[in-house]
Parts: sequence; structure tokens; C-alpha cells
Amino acid sequence: MIGLFCFLLNAAVSLYIWIIIIAVLLTFVQPNPFNPAVQFIYKATNPLFYYTKKYLPFMTISGIDFSPILVIFAIQFIPRIVCFTF
Repeated sequence: MIGLFCFLLNAAVSLYIWIIIIAVLLTFVQPNPFNPAVQFIYKATNPLFYYTKKYLPFMTISGIDFSPILVIFAIQFIPRIVCFTF
């Protein structure tokens, strides 16, 4: 049962990392903001980016936002910490 939980947690984290990557790529393209897929991606990622920018303002250097990289590194540790304790 714990193996299944760890597998699902790893899958969810991997899916969220891909959503973050897509959100970063969308900033280069400027898609239609009324598209439901684009709205979902922004709603799924912007809260974490907001808190990262709010509490770590030095993550934006010369107009380049490095908060997605920090979020990816941070959420990769969640399954390792949770599944290591079992």
C-alpha cells in the first residue's frame, strides 16, 4: 500500500513539473488567455510562483524570473522525504 502511495505521489509531482515547464514555455508564446487549458495551467502554477516571488524577491534577476526553477527543485524533495520515512 505504501509503495502505491509513493508511486502515485511521484506521478503527481512529475505531472506538476511538466505543468510548470509548460507554463514557462507559454510565457514565450503569449497564448490566448481565455483558452481553458491556458487558464488551468496559470491557475495551477501562479499561486506557487506568487509566494516564491513574494518571500524570495531575489529570485528575479535582471527581469528573468527563476522562481519556476526553485519550485521544481523544492517539489522534487516532497516524495523523497515522505516516502523515505515509511
